[in-house]
Amino acid sequence: MIALAVLIIELTPAHFIYTGPFLTAVPALAAVTMGPKRTALAVALALAVSVTTATYNQAWGTLQVYTNFLALVLVSLAGFITSSAVRAYRRSELEQVRRIAVAAQEVILRPVPERLGPVRAASLCLAAGTGAQVGGDLYEAVQTRYGVRMIVGDVRGKGLTAMRAVAVVLGAFRVVVHYEDDLVGVMNHCAAALRREAAVPGAYPEEALMEGFTTALIAQVPDDEPVVQLVNRGHPPALVLHEGRTQPLMPTSPRPPLGLEDLITGPPEKPESYPLVPGDRLLLYTDGVIEARNLDNDFFPLSETMESISFSTTPEEFLEQLHHALIRHTEGHLADDVAMILVDRLDEGVGIPVI
Repeated sequence: MIALAVLIIELTPAHFIYTGPFLTAVPALAAVTMGPKRTALAVALALAVSVTTATYNQAWGTLQVYTNFLALVLVSLAGFITSSAVRAYRRSELEQVRRIAVAAQEVILRPVPERLGPVRAASLCLAAGTGAQVGGDLYEAVQTRYGVRMIVGDVRGKGLTAMRAVAVVLGAFRVVVHYEDDLVGVMNHCAAALRREAAVPGAYPEEALMEGFTTALIAQVPDDEPVVQLVNRGHPPALVLHEGRTQPLMPTSPRPPLGLEDLITGPPEKPESYPLVPGDRLLLYTDGVIEARNLDNDFFPLSETMESISFSTTPEEFLEQLHHALIRHTEGHLADDVAMILVDRLDEGVGIPVI
């Protein structure tokens, strides 16, 4: 706009107005508000306008024209230097905040043990390209007197509010799994912990209280039964890989996510049991896996990819191959965070007892 105004003034009878300071403002403002390429374009535009007006007004050879050019060049150089310094400082600051955020997330989301009672296990967590924002995915696997208990969940939103909800759910789960024999009761304790946290004045922004919810899936693999028991609150279904074929473990009575308990209707909730025999693989995951898209807008084929991976791989190797397939599908551009837990059911009787 400034360059256009200068051009209008210089090409009309109003050219008696001294427009040199106006043009020098163009690169200065561009350096503050734009990136290097657009700043260079703004400088080129200012120079072009200066040359055009000097030629039109036959002002070449005057001290005023050369002074305008010198001022324009000096301000442009200063703008580039200042812009580079500010960008470097902001990049360094963002990287520091990102490291702190990732460190905090890693403290809360620790890798699961390789061996838990009757299963071998592995976990994977991938962050989407969200700058310094931490995600809302959560997972945990714990060996208890009732068997191996696992949770995978996804808090709506990102940032500190989501991470606080993740910490609340995992904190409640890690405590209650050791004394609550009912799997539905474990889930209800996690929901109650979220409600208590939300009731604390100032704990969450008002909009987060109004819109927030958490999908969650809790699984239990008993030591002495070839089954997996599930309680699902609005989360993507677990997948079992049995004899080279995947099967989604869909809930027969779908329930809403945590935070939306007022919408629950029907008979009392009970855990649902599905076969999980020795040699089977169970995958718990967040929606960032199945909603990942490629450039053609195709969803990631999770079931087909699982079936294509050799069964001879360990759980950690299996998840690593899933990871590579996911990155290839999205060409490295994940739109949402990803969390997965994979467990292999071992032969009966090889579990480690918990006292």
